Amino acid sequence: MPLRDTSADHAATDRTFQVDLRGLVDLLSHHLYSSPRVYLRELLQNAVDALTARHAVEPHGNFGIRLYADGKVVRVEDDGVGLTEADVHTFLATIGRSSKRADRIAEQRADFIGQFGIGLLSCFLVADEIHVLSRSARTPDAPAVEWRGRGDGSYTVRTLPASARPRPGTTVTLTPRSDAGEWTRPQQVHALARHFGSLLRHPVTFDDGSGGPGTPVNPEPAPWARSFPTPGARSRALAAYGEEVFGFTPLDTIELDLPAVGLKGIACVLPEAVPAGRRHGHRVHVKGMLLSEQAEEILPEWAFFVRCVVDAESLRPTASRESLYEDATLAAVRDALAERLREWIARAAASDPDLLGRFLQTHHLAVKSLAVHDDEILRMLLPWLPFETTDGHTTLDEFARTHRTVLVTSSVEEFRQVAAIASAAGLGVVNGGYTYDRELVHRMPEIRPEVSVADLDPATLTAHLDPVDREMELAAAPYLAQARDALAVFDCDVALRTFQPASAPALLVDSREARHERTRSRLAREQEGGLWGDILGALRQEAPRAQLILNQLNPLVRTAVAIDEPELARTSAEALYGQAVMLSRRPLRPAESSLINRSFLDLLAHALRKDS
Repeated sequence: MPLRDTSADHAATDRTFQVDLRGLVDLLSHHLYSSPRVYLRELLQNAVDALTARHAVEPHGNFGIRLYADGKVVRVEDDGVGLTEADVHTFLATIGRSSKRADRIAEQRADFIGQFGIGLLSCFLVADEIHVLSRSARTPDAPAVEWRGRGDGSYTVRTLPASARPRPGTTVTLTPRSDAGEWTRPQQVHALARHFGSLLRHPVTFDDGSGGPGTPVNPEPAPWARSFPTPGARSRALAAYGEEVFGFTPLDTIELDLPAVGLKGIACVLPEAVPAGRRHGHRVHVKGMLLSEQAEEILPEWAFFVRCVVDAESLRPTASRESLYEDATLAAVRDALAERLREWIARAAASDPDLLGRFLQTHHLAVKSLAVHDDEILRMLLPWLPFETTDGHTTLDEFARTHRTVLVTSSVEEFRQVAAIASAAGLGVVNGGYTYDRELVHRMPEIRPEVSVADLDPATLTAHLDPVDREMELAAAPYLAQARDALAVFDCDVALRTFQPASAPALLVDSREARHERTRSRLAREQEGGLWGDILGALRQEAPRAQLILNQLNPLVRTAVAIDEPELARTSAEALYGQAVMLSRRPLRPAESSLINRSFLDLLAHALRKDS
């Protein structure tokens, strides 16, 4: 985005941007930056870059950054390398330009955080005028340069005597607009400086104009960059920093160190479970400057049990410098950080069972998602992971000690249908309806070869139900016929068996797949003769029926099968079916809800008539 110089001399002559500056500011505020507050980050970045360049000239110098805000102006002063008049034109001329020249400038600035020109223009988000006074450190007697830009797109550049700025460096002064007070009040400027610059490697101070000494913005380096007398002291300091940053006491902290990209930081293990797949934002600093608080891309999706704060040298920010550019370096960093988390889990499993237990109790779902795709974690932690079983919530290792054959359901509702009866029959059943559980249970033989795993088949369960004697079955036949007729609308058969526990009056053996097949068959019957009916008819197979198994050991069932009044028999069968459906905890179909209500009211009416 070149500039048009309207004067041939170096006097304070007005010049104008060759762009619509108001349009550019609107673009910055609505499409590039998330908030006007970034103006201070951009000024700090420019100052840090200037100090980086100054240290290349004077490696042992003691340089810093000073902020000033009194409600009337905001000023950022640095002891950096400073600018010449040619520098001012060069940096501002690269704004928005895509050219080989701009690329060469970017390569030369690889050690810097930002780009001076566009960072400076971000100040127009909060001010109508920007004043820059700078003096180069590269030339001992260099004159000072003044640049004054205005919101209408005009600017002036002029040289001043060196006495106008006795020391090399740059001072940027903003006169805030009246509607920008939210971002330019002294307290807010100080807070923003702490927010963005707490990990900067150069000293930064803040002055609110009250006359007191400047307040350090970054008084201490990051805790991972400090030395501590003992490992315990270091661990406590890292945990305290994590609590300060994220607002929770970490279950544990994992120190992160990737020298290849100059990355250091910590991962804080969340003390409470989070829903699977809910990815937290991580705090990423680049060369000490906060880049983003919501950098999800720094870790893989399965690592939702931690929140990270890291500082890196070689990660590439996007144009807005508010997120990370997805490239090969970021992919390698993500893989390396994932390996550090795996190593932490392995260390906990090997040397700290108490920590491992607390971690798995809280984050078992995250570990299950990892174990599905990571054989090492699977072998290491599968025996420790909790599952819902017919023996209660327990680990697979404990469950396999008493059940050499492990049966697993395909859904939560199937498990709830059979859990009580299967437990009484001595069957070992695991609820495979939760995310990852069925797949993981089937991999159990890889860890425990002596254990066999199979899907629970309805025939397996019904084989463990004892038949009633012939005489009792014949006596119950009329009732069973009435019950089958009443429940035919639900494609449900009825049988009489004996099983434990005796308190269970009925067991509904059904599955989601069977219900889907019955629905498809019903649609085919309804659509016979049409194209859709032909398609469904081609797919038709013998639809599996649900089965309501009545328990002869239950007193209520023994009373029901002796009913000789047809309407009451039908009503009692409907009530038993409704109760069995509710015990399965699956969603009720409208017809089932209606049946439950009707059967209850009919039984109540019958009882009232009998009492009267």
